[in-house]
Amino acid sequence: MVEQTDYKIINKIEKVEIRQYPDILLATVIGVQDDSSFGILFNYISGYNSSQQKISMTAPVVNSEKIKMTAPVISNDRFFTFVMPDNYSLETIPKPKDGRIKIHIQPARKFAVLKFRGRTNPNLIEQKGTELIGILADNNIRTKNDIFLMRYNSPFAPGFMRRNEVGIEILD
Repeated sequence: MVEQTDYKIINKIEKVEIRQYPDILLATVIGVQDDSSFGILFNYISGYNSSQQKISMTAPVVNSEKIKMTAPVISNDRFFTFVMPDNYSLETIPKPKDGRIKIHIQPARKFAVLKFRGRTNPNLIEQKGTELIGILADNNIRTKNDIFLMRYNSPFAPGFMRRNEVGIEILD
């Protein structure tokens, strides 16, 4: 079983969960296409790092999603992120040999998340992102930054078994 990021559900509005996430250690590649970014990060956790140490895969794998929305775009940078296992800290995580990888801590935050199953594609992600934003707007919940996609399963998992989520940071 793959380690998953801890969070606390603090509210549920229709199909949307409002979650509180703790500080999370991340390995992120910015500004590179998703397929290449995944490979860069996979090489890092496979031992292409300062100590040639393998790092366990965790879930979810997170990446930015550019979808057509009426909200202003905060950032034009695409990102792809692996969550690092809980047993590492900034001080103990092996240093990447690839300079495109940034190791950083995402401070504790609240996110609104909408779950869905199946294989992801741009149209489905846009549909789910629009649904998420609509539910939040109908409930006067303000958001920050852009929609992102979280995937929890191996690319080899059958579509009906795949857990995916679209999320967005929310303001208090």
